[in-house]
Amino acid sequence: QVQLVESGGGLVQPGGSLRLSCVASGFTFSNYRMTWYRQAPGKERELVASITNDGGGAGYADSVKGRFTISRDNDKNTVYLLMNSLKPEDTAVYCCNVLRYTRNYWGQGTQVTVSS
Repeated sequence: QVQLVESGGGLVQPGGSLRLSCVASGFTFSNYRMTWYRQAPGKERELVASITNDGGGAGYADSVKGRFTISRDNDKNTVYLLMNSLKPEDTAVYCCNVLRYTRNYWGQGTQVTVSS
């Protein structure tokens, strides 16, 4: 079955960096676009960044453009989110997602807290 397992979250000071990872299994990873979402307390889930199946194209929310970079390693079935210049408003649970056919699959998420 499809599994997505995120890691790499934690507590970081404003201006700091983190790299999130999401390891996928149960499907042919290299065939699918992968997406990072986040959800802060009391807010709706927000698309953060998305990457094509071959890594040749990526898109970002305006709020993270220029600070976050999404990438993938199809040999390792892993998608990454490098987050630089973190701000308190980036605090959220970050989840990776894959849409296969008509079904969305989600990981359990990893908490990112940006605070001094």
